[in-house]
Amino acid sequence: MRSKLKMRALVCCLMSSALMMVFFGVYPLNPGCKRCDCSVSKKQASEPKSSKKDEENSNYSHKLCILVPFRDRFEELLQFVPHIHRFLSKQWIVHRVFVLNQVDQHRFNRASLINAGFLETADDCDYIAMHDVDLLPLNDELSYAYPENGPFHVASPELHPRYHYKTFVGGILLIRRDHFHEVNGLSNRYWGWGLEDDEFYLRLKSVGLTVRRPENVTTGTKDTFLHVHDRDKRKRDFTKLYNQKELTRKRDRSTGLDTVEYKLQKKYKIAIEGVALSVFNIELICNKTVTPWCDYPEQPVAKPKPQQT
Repeated sequence: MRSKLKMRALVCCLMSSALMMVFFGVYPLNPGCKRCDCSVSKKQASEPKSSKKDEENSNYSHKLCILVPFRDRFEELLQFVPHIHRFLSKQWIVHRVFVLNQVDQHRFNRASLINAGFLETADDCDYIAMHDVDLLPLNDELSYAYPENGPFHVASPELHPRYHYKTFVGGILLIRRDHFHEVNGLSNRYWGWGLEDDEFYLRLKSVGLTVRRPENVTTGTKDTFLHVHDRDKRKRDFTKLYNQKELTRKRDRSTGLDTVEYKLQKKYKIAIEGVALSVFNIELICNKTVTPWCDYPEQPVAKPKPQQT
């Protein structure tokens, strides 16, 4: 009798063990594992995250303000905004586009617009891109990441379709907000086209900031950027009035971010092809004692000739 009971107990134990093996074979203890091998080697467990993921996380921790000096360039803007949004989204760059629309009657002043835009976006980002509306990046190797080690000139002389001198920092320049403050922004003396970037290079150099540029880029001056500029339709204002040529060739130590004068007339929030952007209507104020060349001189009124009798 006892031997039969022992035999039954043994059979029950074997059956129970078999059922448990089948059960845990179908439903593993780790619900995240499939029926394949769920073991993780020590080597796998200690591997760092992929460099791509690290880059993504790093870019998400910063915010970029794209400052676009602007006047009467609507066609270029329609192309620029969707393009730059797609380009930066590939790099996981958290960004906002700010169009700095000069609405006064003075000559165009790119530098003062950027100074004003910088002040108006103080709470929106920790670095800026001084970005021409007619220059579109084409090569995904061009990084718009946070310029931790100093200003980063995306549109370097080796890549820009038109300007190739060593001290050129125009087109597209990334700079941290603290570094922009350190050099007191850009000079406000540059009414008309050109030279404000050259003066800004001297400011960067004077405080020991080294301009970095893209390296190992596989494209060149003809296929890194699309330069959307029609010289016939968009004639540049090269005119030099009064002593403008003499004064704008020198380092400006009296004007900058702390002296820019403007009125913010209105802010607009609009979208182009579903991409949100802000438009700031900015009225720049000119001190004609300091920069009389902000306006073209009025043509003298011809005196009527006396009638002969």
